Amino acid sequence: MTTTQIPLVIEPEQLQAQLNTPDLLIVDLCKPSTYARAHVPGAIHLGYADIIAIKKPAMGLLPDATTLSQTFSNIGLTPETHVVAYDDEGGGRAARLLWTLDAIGHKKASLLNGGIGAWFNEGHPTEDTPVQATPSKYQATIVGTVVADQQFIHEHLDDDNVMLLDSRSPEEYRGEKKFAEHAGHIPGAVNLNWLEIMDQSRNMRLKPEAELRAMMEERGLTEDKTIVTYCQTHHRSALTYFALKVLGYSKIKGYPGSWSDWGNSEDVPTETG
Repeated sequence: MTTTQIPLVIEPEQLQAQLNTPDLLIVDLCKPSTYARAHVPGAIHLGYADIIAIKKPAMGLLPDATTLSQTFSNIGLTPETHVVAYDDEGGGRAARLLWTLDAIGHKKASLLNGGIGAWFNEGHPTEDTPVQATPSKYQATIVGTVVADQQFIHEHLDDDNVMLLDSRSPEEYRGEKKFAEHAGHIPGAVNLNWLEIMDQSRNMRLKPEAELRAMMEERGLTEDKTIVTYCQTHHRSALTYFALKVLGYSKIKGYPGSWSDWGNSEDVPTETG
């Protein structure tokens, strides 16, 4: 298998067979303490804070192209590099990296299914020595096709061809838990808690595609629609975005800032219940 043949979701045994492949960059987004204890051999650690921007009260924004260029140069990314990302929390942080790569048009990227938990629990080799990246000169350009902002959503609230997928807990969606000035959800949004797409019995892998597809379709999320995923900051919703991508949905976007942006604004509608 060459990097051109690496699937969008790669299993631990597939990655182990690829560890010495040229142009493969394994990126670990685990907590620093997890990385220090055990990581996939050769994996570069990347802090989650390095791939988000903050403009309070909005959190989880997309950094500008200059910042992303520096971040990706620091980890040695090149246009030829195939990234395999993983984390220690079910895929949210890794998926946020993969969405960010989509946002700059970097096509070669995959998720390690189950992350470090599946890798470690299923007996694959680990190391505990930090890996130093060989810096590159990566020039990031934000292409924006997978990025939805508040204006885009506001303009499409009454558009039957655009659907909103809220990946927060049902309590947040209904407005019973409040982490912004306003509670509730964006009008018309359907709810799918990101935890539901993780297979707890298989080391936090994504659930099988047939189950994921059924979850989407029973909420009216069909492939002909443009689907925008959001949560509180576009962390949890990065994983639902990625699940849609795995299913072959082609018109998908993520909303960086998410409810921390929408729910702290005065001039936007909200719904509860």
